[in-house]
Amino acid sequence: METRNNGTYFILLGLTQNPKEQKVLFVLFFFFYILTVVGNLLIAVTIAVSKTLDSPMYFFLASLSFMDVTYSSCITPRLISDLFFGEKVVSFKSCMTQLFTEHFFGGSEIVLLLVMAYDRYVAICKPLHYLVIMRQRVCVVLLVLSWVGGFLHSIIQLSTVYGLPFCGPNVIDHFICDMFPLLKLVCTDTYLIGLSVVANGGLMCTLGFLLLLVSYGVILHSLKNLSQEGRRKALQTCGSHITVVVCFFVPCIFINVRPAKTFPIDKSVSVFYTVITPMLNPFIYSLRNSELTNAMKKIWRRNTFISY
Repeated sequence: METRNNGTYFILLGLTQNPKEQKVLFVLFFFFYILTVVGNLLIAVTIAVSKTLDSPMYFFLASLSFMDVTYSSCITPRLISDLFFGEKVVSFKSCMTQLFTEHFFGGSEIVLLLVMAYDRYVAICKPLHYLVIMRQRVCVVLLVLSWVGGFLHSIIQLSTVYGLPFCGPNVIDHFICDMFPLLKLVCTDTYLIGLSVVANGGLMCTLGFLLLLVSYGVILHSLKNLSQEGRRKALQTCGSHITVVVCFFVPCIFINVRPAKTFPIDKSVSVFYTVITPMLNPFIYSLRNSELTNAMKKIWRRNTFISY
């Protein structure tokens, strides 16, 4: 294979080489992707249409749903296509594009989850000042900062690997183009590069998770000052967020906070946080949030009545 990156192509081994298993996984992941898109768009549309869901919490939840759709869409359709057609050849530019978008949306979601935790902290610990602190302009700025944070993270990851000499072999033992599998194909010493990759991705995941633990520790401690109904409602909204945080950050930390090597379990962990977690988020929020569920029911009944 040529050492010039613009003439390089890669072969993704995917999840399995067994044709029967590929067909089963194709149906399964296609179903998961449909649920991801429909579920997250349903939440986003419900929040946009409903007049009762106009608080900052739901503004950020709609943004998270949009990020889940885009994050999943930069990975899952390619995976589904490879399972169906069996063609797993990807050009260097396509590989770098997937690498950039994967880390861009993933990094943005990390920052957004921190923003959502801050929103819950203000709502529960400073309820009288909530609407002043979390006014619309502030919410928009925080959302923009989450996108900027993801962009900076992705640019650093991309610039780290883009100029490296890939001189063979060109087989990636994975179903996506990611940092550690790509570093295995570089024909130069990657020890320091691997450290920088771990420092970037690992620090972002670990620091974000620790900040979230601290913030929710403070929130849970402050619940003793609320009424029983207030504690129930706070635990209801925070419980959904904590569940999503654990589902997202635990695999993220496993993948990024370790030596720059690949392990057999990496594929399964990557499937969980790239395919499964974006699909689960709508169910987690809708099942644990009565306001969101009731708003969906009202919109459904209204549209059903109008159609008749």
